[in-house]
Parts: sequence; structure tokens; C-alpha cells
Amino acid sequence: VQLQASGGGLVQAGGSLRLSCVASGRTFVTYGWFRQAPGKEREFVAAIFGSIAYADSVKGRFTISRDNAKNTVYLQVNSLKPEDTAVYYCAATDRRYGTKPDRPTDYDYWGQGTQVTVSS
Repeated sequence: VQLQASGGGLVQAGGSLRLSCVASGRTFVTYGWFRQAPGKEREFVAAIFGSIAYADSVKGRFTISRDNAKNTVYLQVNSLKPEDTAVYYCAATDRRYGTKPDRPTDYDYWGQGTQVTVSS
């Protein structure tokens, strides 16, 4: 199983991007997005697992969605700030959760990451 993330880039503060993550040949029960900035730990951004959850730092600016027919999960990122600069990773699992799966260990499959750089 492969997850292929794309859509990152260099944008000015206030700009937007749409990140995509395609799973090869199948769909999953639970998807998540994480990010990792240089010198920092990987941190939770958003998850879609029957419900939807966001990190407090991105609420109101980021939107996670999925298209099961395309085996794809999206992350619309708006009102970007320089502190959003990071490599963004998608993750997936068939495990079902009743509460937000916000730990890397909640997922079994990972994409390769896509770089988002926000200039001030």
C-alpha cells in the first residue's frame, strides 16, 4: 500500500494550498494529516475518522475532506502563516476511533510528505 501526497509549495502569508493524498488501490477507514518543522517533533494537524478533528492551531483555517471514489484525502489550508511551514504527511489506517486519532502511532501507513513553505 502506498500513500502519495502532493500539493505543497511556496506561498506568501495569507495564501492557500490544497494538499492531496492518494492511496493506491484502496480506501481507508481513518485518515490523518501531520506536519513536521525542522528541529521539531511531528505534530497532529487534522483527522477524518467518521468525525473530524483539528489541532487548535489550525481550526478555522484548515479543512480536511475525503473522496472515497478516488481513494483520496484532502487538506485545504487557508490563511497560511509562516509558522505553518513544515513537511506535511498524510497517514492512514483501517482502525476505527471514537476519539480523535492524534498520535502518529494511531496510523499504520504514511505518505512521503509534501513541503509547505510560507513566506512573511
